[in-house]
Amino acid sequence: MSQEKKVSTSTPPSGAGGIVIINYGAGNIQSIMFAIERLGYTAVLSNDPDEIRAADKVIFPGVGEASYAMNMLRQSGLDSLIPTLTQPVLGICLGMQLMCHHSEEGDTTGLGIFDVNVYKYSNKVKVPQMGWNTIYNLKSDLFKGIAEKEYMYLVHSFYAPLCKETIATTDYELEYSSALENKNFFGTQFHPEKSGDVGEQILKNFLLLTSNF
Repeated sequence: MSQEKKVSTSTPPSGAGGIVIINYGAGNIQSIMFAIERLGYTAVLSNDPDEIRAADKVIFPGVGEASYAMNMLRQSGLDSLIPTLTQPVLGICLGMQLMCHHSEEGDTTGLGIFDVNVYKYSNKVKVPQMGWNTIYNLKSDLFKGIAEKEYMYLVHSFYAPLCKETIATTDYELEYSSALENKNFFGTQFHPEKSGDVGEQILKNFLLLTSNF
């Protein structure tokens, strides 16, 4: 594994308090909260549409099974809200997959933010892919200051293929999208909050994005 970069300790901007982590019953929330706190930011957990809509930045986490998670979003009406958000939004792991059109996991219709479907790995490889793997072909300000082929932590059995919105690539059985971007929406298949200093720098890059899309 390559040597991890140190995260800058510069003071967060004054608007950094407006970070909302969507709390819909299917998220890996605590580790994200701790990572944001280590960066010197403050975040709140919320499923309130008004609070989410008013946030400066929105983080959309996800762990578990896709159809269950989408049902949780529908019950709260968040499935209709999330695609309408205009501030920077970051989907993590299952959160990114739910932002795609469709997932083979549970034959789940997603939010349609990213123009790609999600597929299950074949039986030729061990699933889930669990552990560290590299990201490369980095194409976004999300990866400002991040070197090619840094190692990130992943846990997933389904993947989004390469597409026009791919901003990072990883190879496991085949090359797939380990990050996606469409206007103000970003997604990472990897867990930046569990990927050491490099992952925290990616989180910080997201929190420093402007809203001019």
